[in-house]
Amino acid sequence: MGVLELSTILLCLASVFSLINLRLLKLPTTIGLMILALLLSLIVLIIGIIFPAVFQTVTAITKEFDFSDLLFNVMLPFLLFAGAISVNVHELLKDKVTILLLASFGVLFSTFSVGSGMYWLIQQPFLGLNDLGLSYIDCLLFGSLIAPTDPIAVLAMIKKMNLSSITETRIAGESLFNDGIGVVVFLTLLGVKENGLENITAIEISTLFITEVFGGIGLGAIMGFFGLRLLKYIENEHMELEVLITISLVLLLPIISHYFHFSAVLGIVMMGLFLNQNIDADKETKGVQKAMSDYVYKFWHLLDETLNAILFILIGLEIITIFESFQIPFLFISLIIIVLVVGSRWIGVSIPIAFLSLFKNFEKKTALIITWGGLRGGLSVALALNLPDDIGEGKALILFLTYVIVLFTILVQGLTLKKIV
Repeated sequence: MGVLELSTILLCLASVFSLINLRLLKLPTTIGLMILALLLSLIVLIIGIIFPAVFQTVTAITKEFDFSDLLFNVMLPFLLFAGAISVNVHELLKDKVTILLLASFGVLFSTFSVGSGMYWLIQQPFLGLNDLGLSYIDCLLFGSLIAPTDPIAVLAMIKKMNLSSITETRIAGESLFNDGIGVVVFLTLLGVKENGLENITAIEISTLFITEVFGGIGLGAIMGFFGLRLLKYIENEHMELEVLITISLVLLLPIISHYFHFSAVLGIVMMGLFLNQNIDADKETKGVQKAMSDYVYKFWHLLDETLNAILFILIGLEIITIFESFQIPFLFISLIIIVLVVGSRWIGVSIPIAFLSLFKNFEKKTALIITWGGLRGGLSVALALNLPDDIGEGKALILFLTYVIVLFTILVQGLTLKKIV
């Protein structure tokens, strides 16, 4: 099946599911589409028990999607850019230290606490999972891929909450940056695993991490600066040209990042924040105008909604491939890991907030809102699928745990977040 046929199937499912959710379920789009995709997957699984050929055909089609490649190289840059230009950049700049500390400390703390907890857990004889061959680095890889929240899911949810401007900006900004930092930590740990811990020094690890982070941020800032100058030169007179320029920049940055081993995720976010600025104009005549026309923002909002719908349908459909290697002990360990992930997230944001409260004001229960609003999504699933096959049977456990946590955060936390707020 070709790209055109697969794209057509996804767009048709997105249209039908969105209509059903709008008229019948009336849930937030992200949650409604995932529930409907899950129901479709369960129906296919039930039919597959009776007619195995049907299950094999659907499984083959699902595997053709190449979820990891599709998300990283096609969907993620566009979704992150759309998210970055929708954030209140002026509020974000005022609180940049808070956001960066929350994002960096939270990801690093969750990575090592979840990874260490999982490694200890699988060593327990009563679970019978110590023969899966998962090393400590493998468990840390799981911790790093599940630590960052999904900005796509988070931004879609907080837009519908009655949060104060500063709290909303903190949640959105923390989600955008912990996403990039999480990918960098994952790639760094993956490099350690591939080269062998005994063959790589602390200096090499630090160099790799710094190159990814600062290289990505620097490239995004440079391209954002020149993009902003170019948009200012156009002065909103040619809307189509502005759209074309923004698309070109979003496509070009990951290619350059890949060549120099920079973080494309952080680069896209930084570039989006640069372009999401106001240009000082003659206040007596025009006031302050946006860098891009409203038409461009509407275009990216439409693209964001479309890709978001497709993304969460894909997550729902991935259950078909993930449950192929299911084992009963996976259910028990998944319950413990859910508690560990949520608890690590809470501690990881509570410590920076407690420290920053000495200098800044925070609304009551900010740590709880950020913790419960830490939804995981397609990024975690894509990173799990991107793990090397030499992990062996342990990869099936990591995929299952990742998928269960994504479902829990989106369905349970997502549905109850508004009441908690």
